[in-house]
Amino acid sequence: MEVQNLWQTMEKGKMDKQMKIAVVGVGLIGGSFALTLKEKGLAAEVVGVDNSEPNRNKALELGLVDRFEELPAAVAGADLIVLATPVSSIPLLAVKVLNLVDDSQVVIDMGSTKQELCEVIAQHPRRGRFVATHPMWGTEFSGPEAAVHGAFAGRTVVICDREASDPDALESVERIYAEIGMPVKYMSAEEQDTHTAYVSHISHITSFALALTVLEKEREEEHIFDLAGGGFESTVRLAKSSPATWIPIFMQNKYNILDVLREHIHQLQIFRRMIEKDDVEGLRSLMVRANSIKRILP
Repeated sequence: MEVQNLWQTMEKGKMDKQMKIAVVGVGLIGGSFALTLKEKGLAAEVVGVDNSEPNRNKALELGLVDRFEELPAAVAGADLIVLATPVSSIPLLAVKVLNLVDDSQVVIDMGSTKQELCEVIAQHPRRGRFVATHPMWGTEFSGPEAAVHGAFAGRTVVICDREASDPDALESVERIYAEIGMPVKYMSAEEQDTHTAYVSHISHITSFALALTVLEKEREEEHIFDLAGGGFESTVRLAKSSPATWIPIFMQNKYNILDVLREHIHQLQIFRRMIEKDDVEGLRSLMVRANSIKRILP
């Protein structure tokens, strides 16, 4: 069952021995990851852990997992344990799982925030068996029915505080992500939370706020649907996201998000002042500067 030995059998990207995987939280991310590992032939068996009976039933119906167990039984004998629950529950869950694992097992999380998690588990005697990861992928949908085939290919995954993980655990996780087509970036937990506040968390807040703005001002909701074009749809798409997922993220990354919000509100105020003053050249200058985002997102 030793994870390190699994990778010694790899030849041309294939393994002679598949892994037993335990996925805790079989929703959008956990379900998509389980599906991907099955499709790539990396998982001999996927055991799920989920508190929701409807989620369990749907995950079994969709074939995302092979069966469900309670946490201790699911962890026992698993080569890889994946934590894919809301971020507010991951730190305590990580401690519980690390209490159960041995030196041949690997634990990863897939949460969007990392600093609190890494601080909580920092002194755990099994800390080395944990690899903190954040696959930069998601949709506005939730639950096992939202699981997507080929979800992670080509998307970046961030591995945080890699020096705190055992070398064999880190290598195993790097190889798994390589197998499913995810390039890896390395950051500290603090850096990760700062950057995701800018590129992910503020996008969701902006989308929620725009949706509320339109719904507040446009009482005739049918007109929204009549007139909404692609720009509006793409901007408010994230407002469909689950509060159960995003409230914990906003709370855990509170101070980084507040910093980003201050700057975002400042930029909105600049646009407002220029529009009030009919400052066409000022608006053009702002927009040209904003266009330079094409260098980052071609």
